[in-house]
Amino acid sequence: MLCTYLQSISEFVRDSHSLPIVPRSDSIAVLVGVKLPRGVIYAVITKHFFRKMNSSLDRNPVILLHGIWDTKMIFSKMSAHLTQLGWSVHSLNLTPNDGSLSLDLLAKQLADYISETFDPEQPLDIVGYSMGGIVSRYYVQRLGGINRVQRFITLSSPHHGTLTAYSLRLPGYLDMRPDSRLLRDLNQDVTMLKRINFTSMWTPFDIMIVPANSSQMPVGKEVKVNVLLHRQMVTEPLSINALVEELKAPIENKIPT
Repeated sequence: MLCTYLQSISEFVRDSHSLPIVPRSDSIAVLVGVKLPRGVIYAVITKHFFRKMNSSLDRNPVILLHGIWDTKMIFSKMSAHLTQLGWSVHSLNLTPNDGSLSLDLLAKQLADYISETFDPEQPLDIVGYSMGGIVSRYYVQRLGGINRVQRFITLSSPHHGTLTAYSLRLPGYLDMRPDSRLLRDLNQDVTMLKRINFTSMWTPFDIMIVPANSSQMPVGKEVKVNVLLHRQMVTEPLSINALVEELKAPIENKIPT
């Protein structure tokens, strides 16, 4: 790796026509056959080495978790953008996705996927959209995810329930009704989310999460995104760019090792 970056230093200087020859050389310059002032070497290393290292090594794998009636394909635009920026992006299909399975059992699918995909010591970031945010919360708060998730971001998730969940009497719908047993359980010790970087993103124009402010949380950070539709929280550049900023945020409370 060092040789690669030393070579890039040489190429960078040659390409920019910055080849001042001086009587003495830094040891690094000697390695690449270029005589450079010390300041040029330090500037190039800082720009092309440390920035590169920080952008890749400090980024956790990101898991995207979809909502009801959706599949992981809903994240196609978001996933492509995050991948282009250097993140390792993962997602899975929750099955069934029609609300006929309770959210705690869907959370078990997430836990199994994580166990099968990542090393036990690998820290993770999770982005949960709509129902996926509640499924992710169950994993974080009840299935041990709090011990490995560092950034947890929910997008228009019904943390306090939604009136639209009264449309059907299926287990997943019952879990997302206001004051449901599952939501009461998660909200009674919601302060545990202070141990990680938790962010709730939501739009005040949401007509799937009713009332829209059900997506607000008493802990963590809140980001209000003024998109018009529930689905646009995962497709609009405004939402995706806001998510990127949260994924780039430094870890405030690192998990002890």
